[in-house]
Amino acid sequence: MPTDTKRVRGPEVSQSPSLFVAKPAAVLPSHGPRADGRQRDQVDVRPVFVRCGLVSQAKGSAYIEAGNTKLMCCVYGPKETERKDETDMKYGRLTTDMRFAPFSCPERGSWIQGSQDKDLSLMLHESLQPAVCLHKYPRSQIEINVMVLENSGSVLAHAVTCASLALADAGIEMYDLVLGCSIRQDGSSYVVDPSYAEQNNCSSVSSENQGGLTVAFLPSLNQISGLQSDGEMTEETLTAGVRTCIEGCYKLYPVIQQALARAVSNATFPPSES
Repeated sequence: MPTDTKRVRGPEVSQSPSLFVAKPAAVLPSHGPRADGRQRDQVDVRPVFVRCGLVSQAKGSAYIEAGNTKLMCCVYGPKETERKDETDMKYGRLTTDMRFAPFSCPERGSWIQGSQDKDLSLMLHESLQPAVCLHKYPRSQIEINVMVLENSGSVLAHAVTCASLALADAGIEMYDLVLGCSIRQDGSSYVVDPSYAEQNNCSSVSSENQGGLTVAFLPSLNQISGLQSDGEMTEETLTAGVRTCIEGCYKLYPVIQQALARAVSNATFPPSES
């Protein structure tokens, strides 16, 4: 019997499509320990792994890993501005570009920069610009590119820290390092450095004090360079959240200092080849 060449033959072993239906997200409890063992209502940040100078083609680079959140940042410049009409004779120009890898989120994304990427790029720019000595680089442009390799929550806060490290690794003059920390307010309870599930989950019955807060902080100068919040929170809750984020930044500061000092020592004294 002749075979039908126009018919698409299905696989020999098939499975029901219902197996691939996304299950509804489980509601996280609003009390007790968190899923990763950290405590609620305490400044309990995830362990951080940081390295500088991993990308040889960039002027400066940094990699940060907090839990399952992984980011890479590269800094290029100072170099001549691309558009002459944007050249400033007294100050340099700082550009930021933050993107998510298609495989970084549970739902696969696109390489094309979306509205969320543009908003995060703008927030990153507003957080870093006050810390960079742009008057030292007139008629120049400094580019900051951040790639989110895996999104497991608090990407903006860790992007600020990673970009600050990359700027320092590139030798860009700064007033101070910029550290980021975020919290998620859920009614009367809050979590510091929330995970992806905690950011997108609301376990409280009441609609009051529901939102997120991200703070960019200059620890040596004790100044806030950027603040981003969403949701509805009272003034007292917002003030307490800012203080909690500042305390979280101070906890990260020694780790960032050690990583930067290690990068400087490796650049000064390269390992000898045996």
